[in-house]
Amino acid sequence: MIRRDWQMNDWDMHIHPSKDITGSYGDALKGRKVVLCVTASVAAYKAVDLARLLMRHGADVYPVLTRKATRLVSSELLSWATGNRAVVDLTWELEHIQLVDKGRADLIIIYPCTANTLSKIANGIDDTSVTTIASVALGSKMPIIVALAMHEVMYHNPILVRNIRALEGLVEFIEPVMEEGKAKVAEPEHVLAKAVEVLRHVRLLKGKSVLITAGATVEYIDSIRVITNLSSGKFGTAFAREAMLMGADVTLIYGHGSSEPLANVRLIRVNTSRDMLNAVTNELRSRHYDLVIMNAAVADFRPSQISSRKIESRGDDMLMLRLEPTEKIVDVVKGLSPDTFLIAFKADDCSREELIAKARAKLQECNGDMVIANYASKSIGNDTCDVVIVSKDGSTVDIHGRKDDVARRILADVSSRINYNG
Repeated sequence: MIRRDWQMNDWDMHIHPSKDITGSYGDALKGRKVVLCVTASVAAYKAVDLARLLMRHGADVYPVLTRKATRLVSSELLSWATGNRAVVDLTWELEHIQLVDKGRADLIIIYPCTANTLSKIANGIDDTSVTTIASVALGSKMPIIVALAMHEVMYHNPILVRNIRALEGLVEFIEPVMEEGKAKVAEPEHVLAKAVEVLRHVRLLKGKSVLITAGATVEYIDSIRVITNLSSGKFGTAFAREAMLMGADVTLIYGHGSSEPLANVRLIRVNTSRDMLNAVTNELRSRHYDLVIMNAAVADFRPSQISSRKIESRGDDMLMLRLEPTEKIVDVVKGLSPDTFLIAFKADDCSREELIAKARAKLQECNGDMVIANYASKSIGNDTCDVVIVSKDGSTVDIHGRKDDVARRILADVSSRINYNG
């Protein structure tokens, strides 16, 4: 008698014939266990193609479907496609624990993911096989890729936008393709590329502590007026998000900006440059950080005197402010924590040669290990950036792209340096 055990990668007596295609296109996902979750979108049929594509690149794929998804694509078809029994209902066998408890899977992909399922996950509702799988995966700090699909107006629903933001830093989103008034799910090839990228970078910073400053500081003129700058905080929060996805223990010291700070990192809110200096000093004195990323746009000057009350408007009369320089927070890092890998930032609008020269001067001033030099007008407030990476060893690298992609590339490089030095 042949007994089937769904926990195993194959039947007890033989490997399922559907797995004959495994690795036929390459080994980028060789040895990786991927849990593929399917929800009730009309694009559910594409999950079959994605499953086979993942397998052809080496993955062992375990399908999970919501009950309503089976009206659109059968569990038998997904079982055939993957060679592993599809899970629809959770039973006494605790399929959700056996599949995605700590260390049992490498990656969760929700493809396609409806607005309904996304909102349930964001609000901790576990009433389907997929939402419960996601709940366990989040608790296990397992990488999750979410490919959204829905009607376009639903995608712009402010409640859904809020729920997406709540999960930023916990999951990797693949944005839908906007066509014909629909937010269509991304093609399987796009998801494959993201899976390879995530698994290549995941856990690169496991066990490392990372301190990041982000956003602008404000310097008070009176009780309600301030001096500040146009920093959005997007680059700093991108570093926090990517460091978390790489397994780091992240602390984010955040000032002001248009970017929402992540709800799932340790967050310290500050206002002024003195607040940020005190927060950085306290953190470096109280615990060890392997990496410090000083991305915040700290005001260079503040009023030497602050009015405790609102200064009255005086028509055409001029108001004269006397300004004094603020402390250079980045300069205190190495003095408090000499072994910390320090990344500083320099923003300016000048030629590449001048920008590199200024970055190297900053390296000397703060005794840093790396300076990310921004072309200010191309980076501040934007989703993309143009930067030159200037390292202590004298090397320079030019990078252009989305801030999250640039942050990921920089952290991947820094992780190899930290781990090597360790």
